[in-house]
Amino acid sequence: MSLTEVETRYAVGPNEVKGFDTNQLRNEFLVDKLMQPNQVYWVYSHYERFMVGSAVPTVQPLQLETLEPLKAATFLHGRELGVINVGGQGTITVDGTCYSLNYQDALYIGKDNQQVIFASDDAATPAKFYLNSAPAHHAYPTQLVTKQDANVLHLGSLATSNERDIRQMLISTVVKTCQLQMGLTALNTGSVWNTMPAHQHDRRNEVYFYFEVPESQAVCHFMGQPQETRHIWVHNEQAVISPPWSIHAGSGTQNYSFIWGMAGENLDYDDMDKYQPNELR
Repeated sequence: MSLTEVETRYAVGPNEVKGFDTNQLRNEFLVDKLMQPNQVYWVYSHYERFMVGSAVPTVQPLQLETLEPLKAATFLHGRELGVINVGGQGTITVDGTCYSLNYQDALYIGKDNQQVIFASDDAATPAKFYLNSAPAHHAYPTQLVTKQDANVLHLGSLATSNERDIRQMLISTVVKTCQLQMGLTALNTGSVWNTMPAHQHDRRNEVYFYFEVPESQAVCHFMGQPQETRHIWVHNEQAVISPPWSIHAGSGTQNYSFIWGMAGENLDYDDMDKYQPNELR
C-alpha cells in the first residue's frame, strides 16, 4: 500500500474568487491535511506548478515517490525540493548520503536525485518534514542549511505588533536554487502580524505554513487583491496557497511562527508591491 497521497488544486483568478463563500475559499487555498503520521502528503498546485507537502515518518522510514501528475519516472526528474523540519530530530538520505536535521533545520535537494528517504530518530517524537517543490532547469548540489546558517533579518516593532525575526534559508544568498525559496519567520511575544504592510508579487506565488500555534489559538490569514481582500482562519500546521495576484498577511490571537515558500521567474527577495494599512479594503 502506498504511503503517499496527492491532490491537485487548479488555478483560479481574482474575478472568480470575488464570489467565493467561506467553504469555497478554504477548499481552494487552505491546505489542512499536512503532518499526517506515517504518510507523505502533497498538494500539487497549478500556480507556478508549486507543490506543498509533508512527510512524518513514525513506524518506518518514508520514501519520496513519484506521482501521477508529474508524469515522470522519479519525483526529482524535473524538480527541486526544499525541506524544513518542524518536529523531532530526523534524517534525510539522498542517493545514499545521510543528512541529520534538527528542529528548524533545512535541506535543499537538487534536480535529478533518484532516491530520497525520510526517517525519524525517535518514533515517539517524530520528525515533521515540511516540503516545498518547484520545477527546476538545472541540477544544483544538495545542501544542508541549519538554523544557525540562516541569514537573519530583524524587522518590525512591538509598537506595530509585528516585531519578528526572518530566517532566510533556501534563498540565493545562502544556497543556489533554480527558483525555489524558503525561510522561517518567528514573531516575538506580544506581536501578531506576520507581515505589514501587506504585499503581493505578481512574478511568483507564495505559500505560508503556520506552526507553533497553540491549540486554543488561531491565525487569520488575509488574501485577495488589495482592494478586494478575503480572509481564512488557520490553525496549527496548516498552510495557505497565495496566488501571484493576492496579498498575503496574517494576524494571530498570539505570537506564532510560519514558513514561507516561493517560486516564480524572479529570485529577488525584495521584489514585492507593498500596500499600507490605509490602502487595503
